[in-house]
Amino acid sequence: MKKHSSILSLEQARLLALKSQGLLQPDFGKGKKAVLAAIEFLGYIQIDTISIVARAHHHTLWTRLPDYKEESLKELLEKDKSIFEYWSHAASYLPMSDYRFSLPRKKSYSEGRSHWFGQDKKMNKFVLDRIKAEGPLQSKDFEYKRKDPSNWYEWKPAKRALEQLFMEGKLMAARRQGFQKVYDLAENVLPAGIDISVPSKKEYAEHLIRKAIQAHGSAGENEIAYLRSGLKTPVNKALKYMLQEGELIEVKIEGLEKPVFTSPEQLLNASKKIKIKNSIHFLSPFDNTVIQRKRLQNIFDFDYMIECYLPEPKRKYGYFTLPVLYGDKFIARFDPKADRASKTFYIKSMHFEKGFKPDENFNLQFAAKLKEFSEFNGCKKIVIEKADKTWKKEIMFLCKDFNS
Repeated sequence: MKKHSSILSLEQARLLALKSQGLLQPDFGKGKKAVLAAIEFLGYIQIDTISIVARAHHHTLWTRLPDYKEESLKELLEKDKSIFEYWSHAASYLPMSDYRFSLPRKKSYSEGRSHWFGQDKKMNKFVLDRIKAEGPLQSKDFEYKRKDPSNWYEWKPAKRALEQLFMEGKLMAARRQGFQKVYDLAENVLPAGIDISVPSKKEYAEHLIRKAIQAHGSAGENEIAYLRSGLKTPVNKALKYMLQEGELIEVKIEGLEKPVFTSPEQLLNASKKIKIKNSIHFLSPFDNTVIQRKRLQNIFDFDYMIECYLPEPKRKYGYFTLPVLYGDKFIARFDPKADRASKTFYIKSMHFEKGFKPDENFNLQFAAKLKEFSEFNGCKKIVIEKADKTWKKEIMFLCKDFNS
């Protein structure tokens, strides 16, 4: 590969990443069209089951779209069929315009790869035949008597078959009901005229590269194939080809050892003065901006992990801490809980990064964002439990109108 011909400062890399992520100057528009535009531009929105606060897919979209409504995502999936549910690096909503790029993974499963568990071909056929005969079904529609009641976490055979067939592409999620997938035959879910040609490895690798650079401004080779097996060589070859063709430029980010890749257009964006306001965002742990923790640490100097999978004694910050982005820097994290029954939003603990001192402007913006986020989570009252006493008093004073 060519040696890097340009150098980006860390500030340029940060601003380019945040602008590309729609966090500095959101321009996706409003309403349902904006939801689709955001998903198409970002490439995916990760789905997660944890509901301590609004689930990751809703939270991530709300962060970029102030007028976001959950119904919009539902309509795009079920009515418009302009997005679909499948696997990116994890379970995600993806734009239907990118459907054919889900086919290489589906092909690998249909050719024998198993999803988490070993396969029962007879059960796969039984489940598929029932859906062909009866129409859309959920896992709960298949009876199963568990031999050992203590193994509540173990998937029943029909659930394993449903997910295997989903990963193979024979079934798709027509909708979610009670956050459980409703499975139907792929041909009943896909819109008419959709391109179902399987891309070559070269096409697929180039697609991933373009999407990564579009969504992040720049990307390292390992970041492009993040959690996607078998793509290291195709991505490497595609990068070399795209460099030779002038579609990509290899650049060095100040202070980092390995070069990254960007496009001429993004490099031009980085050279311009990107306007930035000291606005605040509370990001989901599964937000596209923070999901690659190593990249987050390299570019933003923010060491972050989600601790809900750790035993409580080993947690440093809390169960489900949310990163706080202020301007172009991550300056804090807090452990939230939206208690829907009492309509109370809790900050169980607040932790500022070393060297950051909250001032009047920060406190005003934090309180305003906290009220917006609490309302988005269906809460009408705010309680801060563990935090610096002076800061806590100031924020609670600024939120007094919300709590009245």
